[in-house]
Formats: sequence, C-alpha cells, structure tokens
Amino acid sequence: MTRRLLLVALACSLLAARAEAQTPPQPPSAASAELVLQLGRAFSDVARRTLPSVVAIFVEIVQRNDNLMPLQGFWGMVPEQPNVQHGGGSGVIVRADGAILTNHHVIEGASRIRVRLSDGRTYPARLVGSDPATDLAVLRIDASGLTVARWGDSDAAQVGEWVLAIGAPFGLEASVTHGVLSAKGRGGFGVNQIEDYLQTDASINPGNSGGALVNLRGEVLGVNTMIIGRGQGIGFAVPSRMCEWVTGRILRHGRVTRGWLGFGAQDVTPDLERAFNVRANGGVIVNEIARGGPADRGGMHVGDVLVSLEGHPVQSDRDVVRELADHGIGDRLTVRVLRGGRAQELQLTTIARPGDRAVPPPPPPTPDPEPTGFGMVIDAMNPVIAQRAGLVGNQGVVIVQVHRGGAADRAGLRPGDVILMADGAAVAAPDAVVAAARDGRAVLLVRRGQSQEFVGLSVRGAP
Repeated sequence: MTRRLLLVALACSLLAARAEAQTPPQPPSAASAELVLQLGRAFSDVARRTLPSVVAIFVEIVQRNDNLMPLQGFWGMVPEQPNVQHGGGSGVIVRADGAILTNHHVIEGASRIRVRLSDGRTYPARLVGSDPATDLAVLRIDASGLTVARWGDSDAAQVGEWVLAIGAPFGLEASVTHGVLSAKGRGGFGVNQIEDYLQTDASINPGNSGGALVNLRGEVLGVNTMIIGRGQGIGFAVPSRMCEWVTGRILRHGRVTRGWLGFGAQDVTPDLERAFNVRANGGVIVNEIARGGPADRGGMHVGDVLVSLEGHPVQSDRDVVRELADHGIGDRLTVRVLRGGRAQELQLTTIARPGDRAVPPPPPPTPDPEPTGFGMVIDAMNPVIAQRAGLVGNQGVVIVQVHRGGAADRAGLRPGDVILMADGAAVAAPDAVVAAARDGRAVLLVRRGQSQEFVGLSVRGAP
C-alpha cells in the first residue's frame, strides 16, 4: 500500500512539473510595468532639463614646424594645412553670462576654441584659467541668459544611485547614457596631481570629457574626465565639490593657488602598526617636516600619526592631498595627531608653497579684424578636389581660406570644404556665392569628405 502511494505521489509530481513547464510565462504586473515607465520618464525629464546646460567644444591645435615653408598647392589652391589638428570635448555652463567648465586636457595647447550650445549657436571661446592638478579649466563665451547647470552634493551622493552622463562622445553632441555611481574617492592612477574621482558605469567615451554626470534630480555630481583604457563600464568624474571650488577660484583670480602645510606623510603598513601604536588605515605617519613651515611652527613632529584634518578622517596620504586641494592660502586648519598614543590638536595656517610663482591669468585674445563678407576665400572647383569629394562635372566651389572671426569661421567651415548650393540654387562658379552674400545672409549646402550639410551664415549686423 505504501509503495502504491509513493508511485501515485511521484506521478502527480511529474504531471504538475510538466504542466508548469507548459504554462507560458506571465506578463509583468501592471504595477511593475508602471514603475519601469516612471524610471524611464525620470531619465527623460533629467535629460530634457540638463541638456541645455551642456555644450560641445571644438579646438584647433597648431603644430608649428619652422623648418618647413608653405607651398602653393596644385591648381592654384592652398590645401588644408596638415599641421592643424582638430579635437573636441564637452563642457558645462556654470554661469549665465557665458562661463563654461571643462577639462584642462580638452583645451590644452589649443590655438582656437569654439563652443556650440544645445540650440546650435556657435561662439568663439577664450580661456579664463585652468588647473592642471585637477584637470579642470574655465572658458568664457560672449553670451548671456544661458541655462546654468545645478550643482549637486558629491559628498552626499550614494554608491549605487542612478546617474546620467551627458556630452559629445566622438563628436555626437547631446548624447545621454545611464548607469550607476559605482564608487567614490577613487585615485592613485598617477594621471593628475589631485585624484578624487567618482566612478561610474555610465558609458563614457572620447568627447565626453568635460561633460556632466548628473543624478535623477538633474544635479551635476561631477565632470566626466577619463576612462580606463582596457575597461568597459569604468569611467571617472571630478566630483562637484572640487569642481565648484576650482571654478570659483578661477573666475575670481584667473588661477588656482592651494595652501601648503609643509609636511610629508606615508601610509601605515602592517609592519609599522606596532611601532606607532596604530592600526592600518587609522591615520598616516608624518615622515618629514619643512623647517620654518606651518607644520613646524604649529608643533607637528616627525613620527606623529595624523588621524584627521578639519574633522575629516585621514586613512591614506591621498586623503591629505584631497583635503588640502579645497583650501587656499591663509586658511586655518585643525589637525588631530597621535603622539605616543595620546591625541593632540594642532592649529596650522596654510601658506603658499615656497618657490611657487604667481602666474597671471591668460591675457584676452587680440580682437580679430572686422570680417568682410562671410570671411572666406573661394575658388572654382578643380579635378583633384572633385575626385576626392566624389563629385562630377562642374559641381560647387571650394573654400581655400577662412578668416579668423568671420561668419564662415564661426560656422565651423574649413579650407577644403566644397559649397554645392547657395540659397537653394546650385553653385557652379564663385559668383553664385558672392551674389547670395550680398544681403549678409545665406544658407549654403557644404560638402566635407563624403558627407554634406546645410550651414547658415550671417554677417554681424546684417538685417
């Protein structure tokens, strides 16, 4: 009887398992679907509100070679100069009057900088100042009424919260990716002098540098800065706390000067724990004191264990660098040390590092001469350019020179571009473009390489 019951139970189990396997998966509940839709709407709302405060940046870097002489090209045309390199990145609008924060490496060595807003307006930009130690720089454009980004609190941000990365990866402007805040306080890469990064798995690529990392409240938590070459989903951003401090210093003084306390420190290793009566990650050991410096005058000794700076725990020498990165000259700081196992508080006042020279802010660029017409020189098409652009017959005219500051320059046109149409009419000779320019405005169809687009030109002051 028992065996029969076991067989019946086994058969019932097999039938139940087969029925369960044949049952189609149930769709998600309406509540679950609504939660997913709400998250999607939150992403879209953040992107809509933040995109106007993120810009695309285009730079030109001139590589000079004094041993070479410019030569006239074939067919009387001057080809695009090979010693001009083009690059770009992203930026965040921090003031309505045209101040823009970006990465130092985006504009480093640039001879010309242009900024394109989310609505398509393009402006020449000038460098206000930069801080290579944190890889940040501030630009300014002659504009007003811009949409300003809202800063978030990077210190209060929680690991695991959703974030969006906004910028122009590979020149694809106004791109939005999403992910989570993966970690805080990353450093030790040796890329910059001060490293205190937010880590994210939101997709960051070349061109995202200088763009915004924002939370779901639309607040900027950091400025996207770099990726790890062999890693996927590992990107880093300078935290907003540091961005705000550096931006304020540059806008007020044109440069960043940081305070110096005059001591060196090293991490506590297991071999040193017993000797200094402190556990690892419980402070750093002071191993050097500059004679006559703030630490020396304030009573700090070699062998002290520094456990906190301005109330913030110190667990590694990077913590000391990060804390001092937010302090200028003349700040009075409270330092807590352990000496012989007993705690002491010291008051140290920062000074300029000996040997540091005051570097004046970069001078404003020399005003460009008032452009005439559209600020470009054009010539008839020739077989070489036509073949390169995939054109046949007498299509278009070629731009051979672009005057700095002119309408063509502001629109991003370059030598070698081909004008196919002007104000809706096909162009077969330079006269057609000249005729279209008489009223100070024109819409040109321009071909560059194998792609083409319409470009609107307007001479300043044109009706």
